[in-house]
Amino acid sequence: MEFGLFTFAELSADPLTGITTSAGVRLQELLEQVRLADEVGLDVFGIGEHHRSDFAISSPAVVLAAAAALTKRIKLTSAATVLGSDDPVRVYEQFALLDLVSKGRAEIMVGRGTFIESFRLFGPDLINYEGSFSEKLDLLLQIRAKKQVSWSGRHRHDINDLGVYPRSEKPIPVWLAAGGCPQSAFRAGSLGLPLALAVFNGRSSDYTYFVERYKDAGSSFGFESARLAVSVNSHGFIGDSESTATEAFFPYYAQWMNRDRRHRGLDEFTLGEFDRLAELKNPLVFGTPEQVVDKILYQHDLFGHKRFLMQMSLGAIPHRAVMRSIELLGTRVAPSVRKALRQTTAVSMLGNVLVDEEEILVSAA
Repeated sequence: MEFGLFTFAELSADPLTGITTSAGVRLQELLEQVRLADEVGLDVFGIGEHHRSDFAISSPAVVLAAAAALTKRIKLTSAATVLGSDDPVRVYEQFALLDLVSKGRAEIMVGRGTFIESFRLFGPDLINYEGSFSEKLDLLLQIRAKKQVSWSGRHRHDINDLGVYPRSEKPIPVWLAAGGCPQSAFRAGSLGLPLALAVFNGRSSDYTYFVERYKDAGSSFGFESARLAVSVNSHGFIGDSESTATEAFFPYYAQWMNRDRRHRGLDEFTLGEFDRLAELKNPLVFGTPEQVVDKILYQHDLFGHKRFLMQMSLGAIPHRAVMRSIELLGTRVAPSVRKALRQTTAVSMLGNVLVDEEEILVSAA
C-alpha cells in the first residue's frame, strides 16, 4: 500500500491564539512538510485548489513544482484539480511541465469540486456542469493519450489536429475524486481510472457502496480488476499518545468542522462527536500509531485500497504538530501496515497452496 498526505493550506485564525498565519509563511511550512514526507518514505503528496481568502493555494501545479525541487522520490499530485472550471489543455500543459521537472513524479487528481468560487471567477455555466465536466475529462484523457488531438464538444471550442506541448515522457496518472456522488465512482470505473474516495463522515462501511459501484462499472466496461485501484482519502492525525494527539488536534479539527456547521445552522462540533468519529469503525484516522494502524487495516478489509492519503493539516493546526504526525505516519504507521498486509498475503497464499494439495490428493485417491 502507498501512503501519503494531502492539504488545502488553510489560512484560518488559530482558535486558541486568534493569530492567522500569512500565505507566505503557510507555503514555506507546506514545503517543509512535503520535504519531511519524502525523507520519511511516504509515497504521495497532494495539494488542493481553492480561490478564497482562507486558503493559500489557487494553482497546485506551481507549488508542486517548488516541492519537486526539494524532494527526490515522492509522487506529486493535485487534490483535486477542479476540472469543471479549468481548461484541459492548460491542465495537461502544467502537469506535463511538473512531470518533466520532477523526473516523472506528477499525477493529476480531478474532481467536480466542493466549492463554486472558481466558477464565479472563470465563468463556466453551472447549469451545464455535468455535461461540461464529462467533456473536459474526455479531452484531458485524449490529450494524455495522443500527440495530435482532434476533438469536438458542446461546451468548449473544437480542436482540429493540434498538438499540446510539452509532452510528459510517460502518461501522467489521472485519478478521479469522488465524495458523496455515486456517479463519480461509476464514471471512474467506466473509464478505467483509479478512484480517489473521500471517506469523512458516518461509518466507514457506508462507503463500500462506492467501491462496489466503481468495480462493477469497471468490470462492465471490460477493465481488469488489477487496473481498478482505490485510494482512501481521510482526515486524520497521529500523536505519541492519545491524550497528546487530542490536545494537539481536536481544537483545530472542531474549527474545521464548525466552519460548515455554522453556515448550515447546526450545533457546534463536540468532543463526544470527535471521540465517536475516531472509533475503529468510523472514518477519522486518529490516535497513536497503533490505533491508526488498526484503523487503516480495518478499512483495508472493507475497501481493499492500494493507497491511503491523510489530511492532517486542518484549520490552523500548528506546523510542529503536523511535522510530528508526518514523521509518525512515515516511520511507524506505514511500515507496520505494510508488514501486516504482507503477512496476510503470505497466509492467504499458503492457504491456497494447501487447498491445491488437498485437491490433488483427493483426485489421486
